[in-house]
Amino acid sequence: MGITEKRPAPPSICARGHHTIENDRHREQLPGIVEEIVRSLDADNSPDHVSYPMIPSQESLLAIVDLYMAILMPGYFGTQAVDRPSVPFYLGSRVDRLYRLLEEQLGKCLIHECSGPKPNCEECHVRAADVAITVLRRIPELRRLLAGDVQAAYDGDPAAKDLEEIIFCYPGLRAVTIYRLAHELQILQVPILPRMLTEHAHSITGCDIHPGATIGESFFIDHATGVVIGETAIIGHRVRIYQGVTLGGASFVKDEEGRMLRDHKRHPTIEDDCVIYAGAVILGGETVVGRGSVIGGSVWLTHSVPPDTRVTLSSQEQRMTPINGEAQKSEAKK
Repeated sequence: MGITEKRPAPPSICARGHHTIENDRHREQLPGIVEEIVRSLDADNSPDHVSYPMIPSQESLLAIVDLYMAILMPGYFGTQAVDRPSVPFYLGSRVDRLYRLLEEQLGKCLIHECSGPKPNCEECHVRAADVAITVLRRIPELRRLLAGDVQAAYDGDPAAKDLEEIIFCYPGLRAVTIYRLAHELQILQVPILPRMLTEHAHSITGCDIHPGATIGESFFIDHATGVVIGETAIIGHRVRIYQGVTLGGASFVKDEEGRMLRDHKRHPTIEDDCVIYAGAVILGGETVVGRGSVIGGSVWLTHSVPPDTRVTLSSQEQRMTPINGEAQKSEAKK
């Protein structure tokens, strides 16, 4: 038999006593910790919003997105089936809820932008209602654009079995659909909320589209993950891009005092009927990809491309090394 190591027995429950709020000595430190946190709010760069009106809530943002999707595509989203006789009631109740949510959250956004704390700025509340109704009036047009985006995805992906699969499953479609709502708000000069919407889409799809970008009809992002489309990018009609594509800024222009200039075009223009394959990086506000051009995977582009041009990397050598034997070389597939 082996030697058994003797270890001291753990203290009994009775010896240790029950761990309760009353006998937790660490809690005595909490008031001091709170005082330190409060003092830290006095720093000039303190990240807080104390003594100012509420900013838009994340919970309301998610509700806005859910209602928007249910109104755009009745029957696809939500918890109940929809038939033709019930459509007016189904849409009516959701449009009313979306209007009230938008008005409330838009009011918070606009008041936030007022100079100084103005929780009861009547002018902001009136404008919030005007913007909310303007956006709701755009829903028929947004539905038309959505139908074109869905069809473009089906036409551009042989793996798609039907339109329903695209609506339910394709992250690129969801990212573009949320972007189109955010873009409407951006056009109406609503602060904060458009970016919150597209960053929500970014978090669930991996696709980062700035609400200020201009995107045409029948747009398809396949796979979506890692796509970045900058604020001043312009994309024409019937454009298809793949995962990992960046439409970004080449450099940051500064004024004489070294401050970054923000109100100028920093991102490329992609004309109609272009295809941009995975991992391509296209940079610069003066860069224009001409109509009907194809940009190959992993291309780095900082200059304009004429219409109907194919841009690819030169062939590279691919090395295959057997586990036992000499290295073999083969030309990489273009």
